[in-house]
Amino acid sequence: MTSTIGFIGLGMMGMPMATRLAAAGHRLRVADTAPAAVEKFLQANAGAVHAKAPADFAGAQVVITMLPSSDAVDSVVLGSTEAPGLISILQPDCVLIDMSSSEPGRTQQLASQLAGNRIHMLDAPVSGGVRRAVDGSLAIMVGGPAQIAARCQSLFEAMGKTIKHVGGSGAGHAVKALNNYVSAAGLVAAAEALIVGRAFGLDPAVMTDVFNSSTGRNNSTENKLKQFILSGRFDAGFSLRLMDKDLATALKLAQEVGQPMELGRHLVSLWHEAAGALPPQADHTEIFRYLARK
Repeated sequence: MTSTIGFIGLGMMGMPMATRLAAAGHRLRVADTAPAAVEKFLQANAGAVHAKAPADFAGAQVVITMLPSSDAVDSVVLGSTEAPGLISILQPDCVLIDMSSSEPGRTQQLASQLAGNRIHMLDAPVSGGVRRAVDGSLAIMVGGPAQIAARCQSLFEAMGKTIKHVGGSGAGHAVKALNNYVSAAGLVAAAEALIVGRAFGLDPAVMTDVFNSSTGRNNSTENKLKQFILSGRFDAGFSLRLMDKDLATALKLAQEVGQPMELGRHLVSLWHEAAGALPPQADHTEIFRYLARK
């Protein structure tokens, strides 16, 4: 069954995700702060409509946000004294799906506010990068009421291959932040191992092969070392600053639940330092060159 879907945020991930929904036959109303992104989407997807104001999302059964932060999501959903937010526009029983990497505690607060207007909310962040957004094989972690998640299953299946309901409100965003913490730790460990081995005289490509046939194997050794680091490309499609943000979210979550996260504190400091030293557009795989220079 086709639906009218609002999609806000046509960045590197949002563009292909929205394209997958359009290809599945859904009617899209799209918005982004970059006019060029909207124009590019409209040219590639006949029938899509530019939502120029929050009121243009009225009547949508589902609105998806794919934005940089909780601040951006709150601004769009709650609005301000100068501009109304989606909370005052969307009809009762509509579903807001935040697929951004937002803060779990703030997601819970937002879901509660939306519930007061009889609007449902799911948090459904994704993992897999641009390539998997393009081919529709993302991993999607869904938090919120199970019955609402089931209602949106077909939408998730248009964008992802592995869809997992992980718990109540905020659970999706919590799992995503913790997943990226594990990913970032694995990348730093692999990068430092290559740097040390290279200094000793080992071939980094041979080391990578050994890791991938041994217990050191992880996502970074399999999918990043040769492809984006040893090749010199450093263009995996996920920014270092976004990784820095997600790690800060993971550490904040640990603090909120009273857990020390010793390694996490060191990782947050390292990635934050790198984010301040490297250009804003730096890919997260640039952490290798940053560590090598140190």
